[in-house]
Amino acid sequence: MEDIEISKIVCAVDFSEYSDYALRYAVDLAKIFDADLRLLHVVELPFRPSYALAGMPDLSMPVDEIEESAREKMQELLDTCRGKYARIEGEVRTGSAFLEIINYARDMDAGLIVVGTHGRTGLRHMLIGSVAEKVVRKAPCPVLSVKHPEHEFEMP
Repeated sequence: MEDIEISKIVCAVDFSEYSDYALRYAVDLAKIFDADLRLLHVVELPFRPSYALAGMPDLSMPVDEIEESAREKMQELLDTCRGKYARIEGEVRTGSAFLEIINYARDMDAGLIVVGTHGRTGLRHMLIGSVAEKVVRKAPCPVLSVKHPEHEFEMP
C-alpha cells in the first residue's frame, strides 16, 4: 500500500469561529504533509443576512466594498496563520460558495479540501443542502469536514 501524499490543501474560510476551528486542522495537516496551504473565502451573490451576523459589512454596501472588506479580513487571517505556518496563501472569490471551492481546489490541483460543517451564522440547520455537503459530494479530491466541538448534533 502506498503512502498518502498531499502537496496542496485548500481550506474554505468564512471568518466565523466554525471555519477558524477547521483552519486549525488545515494548518496542522499542512505541517504533517509539508503541503502548501491555500485559504479561500467566497463572497456569495446574492448577499444573505447571515453576513451581518458574522461581522461582515453592511449588506447595503456596494459589492466592491464587500469584496475589499473580505480581502482585508483574509490578509489579517493570513498574517495570524503565518506565525504558525509560513507556506500559506489566500484568495477571495465571488460566486456560489460550493462551486468556487470546488473550482479553486481543481485549479490548485489540491489533494485535500478542509471545510467546516457550519458556516457564518452558526444557526442550527441540517447539513443536507449546505455548502459542506455539496463540496463533499462534488469535490475533485478528498474532503475533511470539521465539526466545531460546541455544535451539538440534533436528530432531524
